[in-house]
Amino acid sequence: YGLLVQLYSLLSRRSWGMGDLGDLAELAAWAGRTAGAGFVQVNPLHSAVPGAPTDPSPYRPSSRRFPDPVHLRVEDVPEYAYVADRARLDALLERAARLRAAVLDKGALIDRDAVWELKRQALEEVLAVPLGPGRQAAYDAFRAAHGQALDDHAAYHALAEVHGPDWRAWPDGLRDPRSAATARARADLADRVAFHTRLAWLTDGQLRAAQRVAREAGMAVGIVHDLAVGVHPAGADAWAQQDVFAVGMSVGAPPDAFNARGQDWGLPPWRPDRLAATGYAPFRALLRALFRYAGALRIDHVMGLFRLWWVPEGSPPTEGTYVHYDAEAMLAVLALEAGRAGAVVVGEDLGTVEPGVRETLQRRGVLGTSVLWFERDWTGDGRPLPPEHWRADCLATATTHDLPPTAARLTGDHVDLRDRLGLLSRPAGEERAEAAADAAEWLALLGSLGLLDSTATGPPGTDEEAEIRAVHRFLLRTPARLIGLWLPDGVGDRRPQNLPGTSAEYPNWRLPIADRTGRPVPLEELTAAPRLHALLEVFAQLRGGVGAGTGPRARGLPGDSLT
Repeated sequence: YGLLVQLYSLLSRRSWGMGDLGDLAELAAWAGRTAGAGFVQVNPLHSAVPGAPTDPSPYRPSSRRFPDPVHLRVEDVPEYAYVADRARLDALLERAARLRAAVLDKGALIDRDAVWELKRQALEEVLAVPLGPGRQAAYDAFRAAHGQALDDHAAYHALAEVHGPDWRAWPDGLRDPRSAATARARADLADRVAFHTRLAWLTDGQLRAAQRVAREAGMAVGIVHDLAVGVHPAGADAWAQQDVFAVGMSVGAPPDAFNARGQDWGLPPWRPDRLAATGYAPFRALLRALFRYAGALRIDHVMGLFRLWWVPEGSPPTEGTYVHYDAEAMLAVLALEAGRAGAVVVGEDLGTVEPGVRETLQRRGVLGTSVLWFERDWTGDGRPLPPEHWRADCLATATTHDLPPTAARLTGDHVDLRDRLGLLSRPAGEERAEAAADAAEWLALLGSLGLLDSTATGPPGTDEEAEIRAVHRFLLRTPARLIGLWLPDGVGDRRPQNLPGTSAEYPNWRLPIADRTGRPVPLEELTAAPRLHALLEVFAQLRGGVGAGTGPRARGLPGDSLT
């Protein structure tokens, strides 16, 4: 089992206004050593499109291949200790403390742009310190390993500082990464290109350090990273890889029972013909980069390896069409790279899934995703699915970042939230009645299985802590290979991290972990919370099988047995 968390929401008393890689390493060390957890799953940490305001969604990145330096713990960079202007760093640390206090103590939202501006200024000072011989050799090896892709990534960021973040609005010559004008600009901006190259290396290093800490703490898997389904059309990957992206097209979803108008995600798709012509080199390079520091990889909308809903620019999603990919080739590349890394792969296969996709993924050793509230006997009486009927090859959870926390689901608070925001499609009374009936059905099943504490009496939601523990005891009864605990459930958080269908109406991707009253809970307090410890005790039976040096195969995971 493991913990699921959005990293930015995991603030400690040391972070600079949002959770960082130092916080991730601390959580992994604590969860592995004291709670016997086998993994920590985080949101995509991909590089964001630069400039303010930054799109806060981690699922619309500038680049999926390179991570975002906003996640760096600046003080953990070795050169930090040798910065000459200590007064400058001290002033930045004071401003960072005010940002942190605003979020943790004064109810402010996480301000990624403000955090990055402070870190950028500090890193300008830190990166002015020369590297020692050993560090220089490691940096040179990183540059050699990533080659042209790294140069392109850093060049994009250097050019964006001058011409803005949307490469489609740059001067004509610079829109082509291989033009003579771009070559001259790279030379003119060599110092800035080097700065962004160093940032990529530093972030990669702290990501690998977090995975190393997790494994040393006894985690069988370690850090589970998330691969977004695509990239922003204005960003670095779309500029550098124009030859493999479909111009004028966007990825989305067709109309369904939940959204009659369909969806347009604003992400340009890869062209299947160009992927094949390149021997799937872009996909291989992307996976290889991520597996450098991932014990497992969650692939968002894994059905995209088979087909994607393409929407022509300027057209509504209803006028899109499915475009198929060579799934056998895509899965072969995925299996090869995961096998090389000895890593587990989890596919997010929720929603509309083409017949045969789940079976193909299972044969390849790719785990699926099962969420409690969706697991019903849809071909029979529609009632909650008993644990023995769940599939084994999956990550089983009670909720996700796009769904209400478990406490909100049990109490009906999620309906009240959507009602306040005007998002309900039916009268609020009907929605509340349906939500209450749904929760009551699940609690009745938990009670019949003897999973509720003896102290849990009364109507649904009256003893939410006991009910949340029962939910996770139920997940343990299933044959699922991985079980995920949404970390905010450990302190009774009511708020979803993302509320689909909203933008300005709700602070998506900007909320710190909070308790049932909405009070932010820092990492130091979170790990000492009696409520979280009581929930983790549900998993005590698993702790004996986890030890330093165990691997995916030892836990019955597909990992290095992907075929």
